[in-house]
Amino acid sequence: MAATRCIDESCAMVAIAASAGGVFALLELFSSFTVGPPVPILVVQHLSPRHRTLLDTVLQRRTRVPVALARDGERAVAGRVHLAPPDRHLLVGPGGVLALSGTERVNRVRPAADRLFTSVAEHYGDRAWAFVLSGTGRDGAAGARAVKDRGGTVVVQDPDTADYPGMPRATLEATAVDHVLALHEIEEMIRAFAASGQKT
Repeated sequence: MAATRCIDESCAMVAIAASAGGVFALLELFSSFTVGPPVPILVVQHLSPRHRTLLDTVLQRRTRVPVALARDGERAVAGRVHLAPPDRHLLVGPGGVLALSGTERVNRVRPAADRLFTSVAEHYGDRAWAFVLSGTGRDGAAGARAVKDRGGTVVVQDPDTADYPGMPRATLEATAVDHVLALHEIEEMIRAFAASGQKT
C-alpha cells in the first residue's frame, strides 16, 4: 500500500516516546506491520549524542514500514516512521512539517518526548495521539498531560510489561490516560484507527 502524504491537519498524528528498553519495545511494536499504518508516526527514543545512531537501520530490518531519521523541514507522511536524530529535539508544526531543534535539554535529554508531545498537542488537538513506552525518568509525562489538555489521546505501555517502567508510571501519575496496554495491544490500536483521528 502506497504511503499517502498528510497535507493538512485533518490527519491524526502519532507520537511515541521510549528510553531504556525502548529499542526492544519499538522492534516488537513495528515488526508485525506488513504495511504502513494510516497515520504518520513520530518517535523519540533517547539516544547517545556522542555516537551515530543505527536505530533506523535496526528497525528497518525488522519491519516493512518505511523508517528514517527525521529531517528539518520535511513533511510527516502517513505510513512512515520518522525518528528523532541524536541530540536534536523533534517537533511538528502546522501541516505536519517537522522541525529539528538544538535548544536546551528537557528532563536532561535531547531529544525530549515532552517537546514532541507538546508540539503535537498544539497543532493536532484532539487528533493527537501520545504513546509512552518503556523507559526511566519522567520524560513524556508533562507532554502527555498537554495532549490530554487539548483533547488528544494518551496511551501508556502497561508498566508491568515494560522492561523499565519509570516513564509509563510517571505518565500515569501526571495525567489521566486513556489506555494502559501491552505492546501487542498498542500495535493493534495503531493498526486499527483511521487517519481521521477518531478514538477507538
